[in-house]
Amino acid sequence: MTTFQSLGLSEPLRKALAAKGYETPTPIQLQAIPPVLEGRDLCGIAQTGTGKTAAFALPSLDWLARNPGLPPKRSARILVLSPTRELAAQIAESFRDYGRFQRLSVACVFGGVPIQKQIRALVSGVDVLVATPGRLLDLIDQRAVHLKGVEIFVLDEADQMMDLGFIVPIRKVHGLLPQQRQTLFFSATMPKAIADLGSAFLTDPVKVSVTPAATTAERVRQLVTFVDQKEKAALLAIALKQEPIDRALVFTRTKHGADRVVRQLAAVGLGSVAIHGNKSQAQRTTALQAFRDGRVRILVATDIAARGIDVSGVSHVFNYELPNVPDQYVHRIGRTARAGAEGVAYSFCAGDEKPYLRDIERLTRIKLEVVPLPENFVAQVNAMPKPAPARPERDPRAGNRGHSGRGQAANRREEGDRPRNYNRRKGPVGAHRGKVTRAG
Repeated sequence: MTTFQSLGLSEPLRKALAAKGYETPTPIQLQAIPPVLEGRDLCGIAQTGTGKTAAFALPSLDWLARNPGLPPKRSARILVLSPTRELAAQIAESFRDYGRFQRLSVACVFGGVPIQKQIRALVSGVDVLVATPGRLLDLIDQRAVHLKGVEIFVLDEADQMMDLGFIVPIRKVHGLLPQQRQTLFFSATMPKAIADLGSAFLTDPVKVSVTPAATTAERVRQLVTFVDQKEKAALLAIALKQEPIDRALVFTRTKHGADRVVRQLAAVGLGSVAIHGNKSQAQRTTALQAFRDGRVRILVATDIAARGIDVSGVSHVFNYELPNVPDQYVHRIGRTARAGAEGVAYSFCAGDEKPYLRDIERLTRIKLEVVPLPENFVAQVNAMPKPAPARPERDPRAGNRGHSGRGQAANRREEGDRPRNYNRRKGPVGAHRGKVTRAG
């Protein structure tokens, strides 16, 4: 049996892995780490929850350990692009954990927080910079950072970058990178548009795929109940009270929908918190930490939480509303059944969502198990108390102006909210068109 100790990683990394109790690499780590250690470009495909972060962090940190040196001022030796703030923060924390026995500087930059502190952190340069695309370009525009010192470039969750309309920012970043670099390209799914993008970024890459594209976790029991949209709140409350739930993630398609679900659950005595793009970064961090700690067992989220957020103990995922992009279903249910555990993914399908269900089943090649409505469901719906009315929530980014102005626009771009040219069924219109040329 192959262990981390036998992969040829440097002593500081072996020591850090031993301290965390990690002994056996996952399949994606086992296949990806050796060629990356050899300096090869890599295209890695693995469903979420399989350990992709360590697959690129460990060999990248090994390069730093074996090639010591100071990073250039206002630049980084390793650059990792991530689609969301939460995932960026998690990746940065992983680099700090794995690099605890190296003299390592790690910076994480994303929108929704003051930029000046991030500018100061980059003055002397950093070994590892984890960034979301919008904030990185903001820093580049302000000449607070340049990419000339990048030796290893990692694009994580490439398919979500495309889904969220980040293709233009990614191309801009790509054009600013040195031609001589190592590039690691990771994604949970690999549609043709993403494969074409990868071919423009990568030079003679090693391709690693531990599961077929768009497959779902084998240990997830996938259920669906057909229900009217207006009755979903009652069905969710019944399921949350009847199921043996450790932690549950509830996904909605919209921010206001997430807040509405929180109010509906509160009306029946179920505590929950919401996380979405209209929340301040402090609110999102607090909510996610409360969920991780178990102080709150129900987290209601839009799809910003579907990618890469590693919260142990999520026993159930509820698709309160089916995603209109079928790939997103794969990432949502990947929040459960992690690290060898089993999980339940329960989808509520209204009449107008049946086309979304067909798309999901066609993509995953799995027929969801149909669960009938509970007995006496109509009576339980009628007995549901009305939720409290929505309270106006001032956008914390607006300061004292009473509106969010340019900051809100920048945050929408940073968060990955759908751009104006977004098509509900097909994603960002025009995002996949045109040929991407390699930076020279």
